[in-house]
Amino acid sequence: MSAGNIAQITPFMHVPDINAALSWFSLLGFKPAFRADNYAYVSRDTVSVRVLESTQEDCAPFPPHGGFAYYVDVRDVLVIFDEIAPRLRRAGVEFHELKDQEYGQREFMIRAPDGNVFVFGQAIPEGEKNG
Repeated sequence: MSAGNIAQITPFMHVPDINAALSWFSLLGFKPAFRADNYAYVSRDTVSVRVLESTQEDCAPFPPHGGFAYYVDVRDVLVIFDEIAPRLRRAGVEFHELKDQEYGQREFMIRAPDGNVFVFGQAIPEGEKNG
């Protein structure tokens, strides 16, 4: 069976302020791989996000609306949480503490300045599930 033609999905986040968005992404450990005026491509490990500054006034086809949630599956969410939670606290970024969810995921959620939500999570290992 072949590997297929589709390699990955890269979310495209429309934001009102590209500089604020890039500062926020840096708190999460993402680094810009490319930047040009109102567009950037940020990456961390194998995850990337395309970021475009757009407003209703510039007639953008998709102005920011803060209604998206991006779920990033990780192998060990505690490692990510321990790394970035202190930076988020210092920066005053809204986020929910690490939590085991009833649907079998261990995760934490972070709100971006534009209202979008990032979630880092992993499946709870079988031996650690309650009930």
